[in-house]
Amino acid sequence: MAKRKMKLNEFSDLVGISIQNLSVLKTGKAQAVRISTLAKLCNALECAPGDLLEYRE
Repeated sequence: MAKRKMKLNEFSDLVGISIQNLSVLKTGKAQAVRISTLAKLCNALECAPGDLLEYRE
């Protein structure tokens, strides 16, 4: 988002995910992510899932 100079509300409209859910994902507080949500994010950002996810124990 930052590289594309997009605000959260613009990205929400583009992806079709609520601002609240995007905020949870952005802050790293999400406990789970649906595959369909991950696909929407990757499609909008033109990236692979590995670019967005990080493994933490």
